[in-house]
Amino acid sequence: MDDIENYLPEKKITSLIFFVNGKKVVEPHPDPEWTLLWYLRRKLHLTGTKYGCGEGGCGACTVMVSQYLQDEDRIKHYSVNACLMPLCTMHGMAITTVEGIGSTQDKLHPVQERIAKAHGSQCGFCTPGIVMSMYTLLRNKNKIDFSDIDTALQGNLCRCTGYRPIIEGFKTFLEEWEYYYNGKVETNSDSKSPCMMGDDCCRLINANSQEKETLFNKSEFKPYSPTQEPIFPPELKMNNKEYVSGLTYFKGPNIAWIRPFKLEELLLLKKQYPFSKIVAGNTEIGVEVKFKKMVYPILISPIIIKELNTIQITNYGIRVGATVTLSDLVKFLDNFLKENHTKGKVLEAIKDMLHWFAGTQIRNTASLVGNIVTASPISDLNPILMASAATLTVKSLERGERRLTIDSNFFKGYRKVAIEEDEIVLFVEIPFTGNDQFVKAYKQAKRREDDISIVTAAFNVEFEKNMIISDAKLCFGGMAPTTVCAAKTSSLMKGKNWDQLLLKSVFDSLTEEFKLDSSVPGGMPEYRKSLCLSLFFRFYLHVLQIRSLNGTRPSNYELSGSYQIPALQPKSSQCFEIKNNQRTTSDAVGKPIVHMSAFKQATGEAIYCDDLPTLEEELYLTLIYSAESHAKIKSIDASKALDVPGVIAFLSAADIPKEHNKMGPILKDEEVFVSEVVTSKSCIVGAIVAKTEQTARRAKNLVMITYEKLEPVVVTIEDAIAHNSYYPDTYRQLVHGDVTEAFKKSKHKRNGHIRIGAQEHFYLETVSAYAIRKEDELEIICNSQNPAEVAHTVSQVLNIPNHKVVSKIKRIGGGFGGKETRSLILALPVAVAAYRLKKPIRGVLDRDEDMQATGYRHPCLIKYQVAFDDMGKINGAIFDVYANGGNYLDISPSMLERVMTHLDNCCKIPNIIVNLNLCKTNTPSNTAFRGFGGPQAMFACESMIRDIAAALNKSYEEIMAVNMYNEGDLTFYDQELIHCTIKRCWQECIESSNYWQRKGKVEEFNRMNRWKKKGLALTPTKYGISFQIDMLMQGGALVLIYCDGSVLISIGGIEMGQGLFTKMIQVASKVFDIDVAKIHISEMSTDKVPNSSPTAASVSSDLYGMAVLNACTTLNERLEPIKKSNPNGKWEDWISAAYLERISLSATGFYAAPKIQFNPKTNSGTLFEYYTFGVACSEVEIDCLTGDHQVLRTDIVMDIGESLNPAIDIGQIEGGFMQGYGLFTMEEMLYSPTGEILSRGPGAYKIPGFSDIPKEFNVSLLKGAPNPRAVYSSKAVGEPPLFLAASVYFAIKEAIKSARMDAGVDPEFALEAPATCARIRMACEDDITKQVKPTIKNVGRPWNVIP
Repeated sequence: MDDIENYLPEKKITSLIFFVNGKKVVEPHPDPEWTLLWYLRRKLHLTGTKYGCGEGGCGACTVMVSQYLQDEDRIKHYSVNACLMPLCTMHGMAITTVEGIGSTQDKLHPVQERIAKAHGSQCGFCTPGIVMSMYTLLRNKNKIDFSDIDTALQGNLCRCTGYRPIIEGFKTFLEEWEYYYNGKVETNSDSKSPCMMGDDCCRLINANSQEKETLFNKSEFKPYSPTQEPIFPPELKMNNKEYVSGLTYFKGPNIAWIRPFKLEELLLLKKQYPFSKIVAGNTEIGVEVKFKKMVYPILISPIIIKELNTIQITNYGIRVGATVTLSDLVKFLDNFLKENHTKGKVLEAIKDMLHWFAGTQIRNTASLVGNIVTASPISDLNPILMASAATLTVKSLERGERRLTIDSNFFKGYRKVAIEEDEIVLFVEIPFTGNDQFVKAYKQAKRREDDISIVTAAFNVEFEKNMIISDAKLCFGGMAPTTVCAAKTSSLMKGKNWDQLLLKSVFDSLTEEFKLDSSVPGGMPEYRKSLCLSLFFRFYLHVLQIRSLNGTRPSNYELSGSYQIPALQPKSSQCFEIKNNQRTTSDAVGKPIVHMSAFKQATGEAIYCDDLPTLEEELYLTLIYSAESHAKIKSIDASKALDVPGVIAFLSAADIPKEHNKMGPILKDEEVFVSEVVTSKSCIVGAIVAKTEQTARRAKNLVMITYEKLEPVVVTIEDAIAHNSYYPDTYRQLVHGDVTEAFKKSKHKRNGHIRIGAQEHFYLETVSAYAIRKEDELEIICNSQNPAEVAHTVSQVLNIPNHKVVSKIKRIGGGFGGKETRSLILALPVAVAAYRLKKPIRGVLDRDEDMQATGYRHPCLIKYQVAFDDMGKINGAIFDVYANGGNYLDISPSMLERVMTHLDNCCKIPNIIVNLNLCKTNTPSNTAFRGFGGPQAMFACESMIRDIAAALNKSYEEIMAVNMYNEGDLTFYDQELIHCTIKRCWQECIESSNYWQRKGKVEEFNRMNRWKKKGLALTPTKYGISFQIDMLMQGGALVLIYCDGSVLISIGGIEMGQGLFTKMIQVASKVFDIDVAKIHISEMSTDKVPNSSPTAASVSSDLYGMAVLNACTTLNERLEPIKKSNPNGKWEDWISAAYLERISLSATGFYAAPKIQFNPKTNSGTLFEYYTFGVACSEVEIDCLTGDHQVLRTDIVMDIGESLNPAIDIGQIEGGFMQGYGLFTMEEMLYSPTGEILSRGPGAYKIPGFSDIPKEFNVSLLKGAPNPRAVYSSKAVGEPPLFLAASVYFAIKEAIKSARMDAGVDPEFALEAPATCARIRMACEDDITKQVKPTIKNVGRPWNVIP
């Protein structure tokens, strides 16, 4: 590599030049290891572009890249993932970040304005990336439709909003909306209305008056005009040849980057350095370098070589150049297929598949050839290319060109192809098809959009004139270490008719040809093998449907299997009430005002922990995790790491006195740095502190740790039961009534169980911490939900008083419980390093590190026995609860308390026994998650109710009618239900959803369709509001009024997207009777409000709302004499007078909730402040052949009292529902049998995306249900809605039941949660699953286990 310059031309470009937001950037010594994201954030300090995952899977880092295409004389704009984009590829490009399109100081861009005003930004961490995806779409198309928006946002994730408000905001860019509101038509008058009535148009009148009950006023949006966009830098256009007409060469400490200009230069380099790696989009290599620690000393980017960047049409097919991006290929295919459908069947299959291939940002940079040579065994495209016998033309300097057919000989092994090291690919040629040829490809993944496939199938069948099969190729991905052709099956098809005999012979042959066992990498052997048969059956029906003119057409009943579930455009409604009686103009309580940080979040100005400016002498800390799940540490040798230039220190248990090396919210059973025995791979063994992040991450891999493995390694709940592995002193039993007698007297009894897996929080902002020592004090900024606990624990570990540690945070990018206690795993090492080294220390967990260590929702196994009468009325029940707590206690006992108190959900259970067991396992410590045990418990109750219905052959609704709580009933822990609105919610949901009529339609649909089934289900929720411990039910506030009349509030709670700060400002506005613009909350800081409780349990608005009310009332009382002396004065006049009169303009507020009147020994009393009630009705459609499903409609009725802010509360309901939807249908944490976490990023772990929301999503807030126990009659809303998503799970189960009845199998079955596509498909038992299941052999350890 040292002599590489000998093979480069003398005249070459060695300085990197590009533009960012219109400003020229010259980097004289770029390091090829730098990503665009790193450079934007660390060098240019443009922190609006966020780090979310580092693998191009979340879209938080989206920016727009623009380049001038001289041959076409046009500017090309495209969105990219900055986290994967090598900085060196930016030479001659223009980058636009979220800061470059608008700001709160100057002018918002319409995209920024609309997402904010539509309430589409909650925590805001994902917002800049979503804004830039939409912005890029508008720059590329003058007229867009909804499918354009849907496609543009495929690569973006949001964990807070539930997506609906984002979609609603962006739908206003559709042409018909702009026409509607902005009158974009030619008229003879000056009126802006497209109506003949001109300015008297009812639309304009309605828009001006604006109905009260809408979340945002669309008519206020500024019209979007493409002419107002920033111009492309003229220098890049005028001097284009200088940027693209020469070889670029950038040399870093470890890597050389070369961008050749000529094909000959590329061939020479590959001859001299055959081990060099060619980079097109970096979508694969970037991930390999980051996560697989691959090292490529020479990277070659051929993206400006003309010969490789063209698409040509030949007599045989089309030739796609090696660097043509997938997005450019799609555009070409769109145009080509309009007039060439018959001969373009392979091309159409590729185009259809590309819609599901990754996200838009990836497709904008990745190439077809790159996908081929990466040779992933689960490639979406390689099966199509193999089935069509596409060819690659490759070339080397010495041997010239040769042609390779993509067949079974092309893929030599796992990620290996038959291309020599010194060869480069020129193009791939995809053949045309004939009239009697049928080509179709199918992909099955965990999530429909932007997901890697489980199985991909491509089928290519040719017929003779008499419809006899003349040739066939069935190719699959996901069935072997390489893409494979089912050669035997393909061969036996030749000469046969397309009939039932063929179908049976193909099924038999595929079953024999593909051999999978229980230990196959990737797991799901039964499902994957069933998919092979199911997808062929779909193709079989597809061909029959097209051939129906030449023969008998199958019935629609059977043909329902021929198509995939179609995509639908979503719609929604929100119903709420704003009370205006006795309201002043300044009173903001109850109004849907925009989140106070929304505009800053939409412009990238909102500051998160890692956005803090870098200080001089700042150091970076990275953690070292255990390599074993259960082992004794024998030795630690950090000498090699410490020898790395730039490494400052290695920290371990030796650096903290033993009595201070501990942490834990209940029991201090966890060490900051493990000293002797590691109990999971999440254990922190040490930390490296270095001058840069890259140095720290490189050095930590050099720390040598030796272990002595210990047995057993307990991973699952079943393992824990088998090894009697429980946390001591955590077993709890609740007994209420006489269960024995209840079971004796009951005519009916039923046993059952539910199993629900772990759920990852997947907040978009990973755990981050920043600490700086000031004299003998320490200031720590950490994105924790509990800054007070951070400060307290830091003071204990450092052995200094709490008053010398200040913990603060302005906002966090999502929490959901995951940052209540687990942020300490990074905050404490950062604090120790900052205090010892007396330097500013920064630490940010990579997404894989965060997912490995911070814990999840507790997996639960709940067994139940229930006794009931002929009517279905419950007489008694016994619940045995087993929860996987992980390797440390954390707050698992508190979680079990909530499980215990929510096992009744909305049903009265007069006699009950609950046994609580907390399993200790060698997995990451599980922790709080939105709902905190409630969803698991209510899931068990709802499953039990449905079991009762099945046993009595009654409907679920009948059983609920006789068991649902009434006003004044006592729960089994003897709390009286006051203001119990569950029956009102239930009835209103049934009526608003048109439940009974739709139920009949669902039954009719199921009678008419064999392979598509619908289900409809109601699900109620009753969620208790309280920390369940008096100590935490308190809140403080500090309110300061300045001489200009502006108000600054500090509270003990933190802002994490739930709108807490916004609601507190609304409360203050009502008390003071001033506009919200005069009130501000800057941050949460422990030197303003001490000893605060965690922002959790949905109670923060209740606690801090009352505290703010208390402080503001105190100030109002002080101001009363001033107001009386000048009743006509303004607020500013009164404040100025008060100052002159030396009246204190600061006040503290405090609120302590009424004491819990609950006796845990007798399990009786008042445990909760009140309950939040709700009901959801969901309708789904499932694909019985693949397990896919779609939520067609969800209606929610929620009692949240009198909402402080309907926009925020509806956003919480929708966001909570979608998070629950993930829990019950999609999000599956996979563990290896040895305790390794297999789901460590968005590539392996799937949260719901934009396309997963209900296609009709209606939310209604129950009217006339004030809550006297909270501020201004409001109710908590954060956690209660989550369980309502179980309605989707139960609707899926109803749909499966219909499929099983059609197949003649028992309609009663067990379905673990989440109801993934694999579980749905295998529960839809039929001849295919019966044929496949016996062929799966149990060999060795399974690839994965369920915790």
